Amino acid sequence: MKFTKMHGCGNDYVYVNNFKEKVDYPEAVAKFVSDRHFGIGSDGLILIKPSDEADVKMSMYNADGSEGEMCGNGIRCVAKYAFDYGILDKTLITVETKAGVKVLELQVEAGKVKTVTVDMGEPITKPALVPVLSEDEIVLEKPIEIMGKTYPITCVSMGNPHAITFVEDTSAIRIEEIGPKFENHALFPKRINTEFIQVIDCKTINMRVWERGSGETLACGTGACASVYACILNGKTEDEVLVHLLGGDLSIRYDRDSNHIFMTGPATTVFEGEIDISNQFIKRIKD
Repeated sequence: MKFTKMHGCGNDYVYVNNFKEKVDYPEAVAKFVSDRHFGIGSDGLILIKPSDEADVKMSMYNADGSEGEMCGNGIRCVAKYAFDYGILDKTLITVETKAGVKVLELQVEAGKVKTVTVDMGEPITKPALVPVLSEDEIVLEKPIEIMGKTYPITCVSMGNPHAITFVEDTSAIRIEEIGPKFENHALFPKRINTEFIQVIDCKTINMRVWERGSGETLACGTGACASVYACILNGKTEDEVLVHLLGGDLSIRYDRDSNHIFMTGPATTVFEGEIDISNQFIKRIKD
């Protein structure tokens, strides 16, 4: 199987061109290639496929093999791959995801995509659609208890579920301990991605993220969008915010007229390779 390793702000995935390659048991392949000791090493697997609804289709799988609805950093790399490798020859493209069709604008330098702006769509706050178990119209600073400490959370979906909590210092968070407790809390029927946000000023925030199925990652595009919207809902920032993540920066803009969120950030190719994945070995992982 030929692959390309790519990342957006350090949120790295193994990309496979399904226009040319066939991937059996993608859930098992995702677990295998994501292993940073025995596999390639990544936060998951992303397949770039033909689409009947858009220019290309993205299917993404987390490191534990679970399929995700959307990945903001991953979709920027899909756009870069499609342009740089000649699947598409235009700078305004559409990508089909499990969270709907997204529109992306590519910024090209020296014939290669450097950054990508993604129309991430409308933020969703209705609890049943996030989903989060709540009788409220919106989950805004709702206290939950994790390991004996109370954390107020604001819940937003950007095609996948996020719980945002504000902290004084993101560097002091013991995310390996509390992250899994958030992810698997009974309030979240489909588990949850959790963002820990430190507000620097009305235009800047720090963010760390625990992603369901992958653990702590260096960046999360949908999480950055959800976090900025949570900041706006709680009156902490303006509508355009620079998000500092462990792997780099993302620019997030909320447009009130359209009620859409726009994300701009880099997309980087790391290396290409080829790996032998026998069906017998993958079946053993799958079973």
